[in-house]
Amino acid sequence: MSDIEFDQELTRAALPQAVLAVLSHGESHGYAIAEVLRQHGFTRIKGGTLYPLLKRLEDQRLVEHTWHHDESGPGRKQFTLTDQGRQELERSATAWRRMSQTLSEIQTTRQEQP
Repeated sequence: MSDIEFDQELTRAALPQAVLAVLSHGESHGYAIAEVLRQHGFTRIKGGTLYPLLKRLEDQRLVEHTWHHDESGPGRKQFTLTDQGRQELERSATAWRRMSQTLSEIQTTRQEQP
């Protein structure tokens, strides 16, 4: 699945939900989030896209971070999903399913020409 090249606009629309979904499985740091996203087809995600998004999600109180320090290297932010973030993930997943269903219906429904 890692070879999928999503359209740029779809990627931009799906990325916040995808990040929340990754964090729904537990805390993670930015590089690990990016790796999970890449494994699932988000091949063009760069730090210049991901870290500002994580900051916006923090500003919206959907995620929060703590600093973890390691003796062998620099500290890093570990991001976690908040309760509000879980609610937003559920809401956005429902909205995405509805949109997908609507698009499928449009594609399969034969509309009469005037």
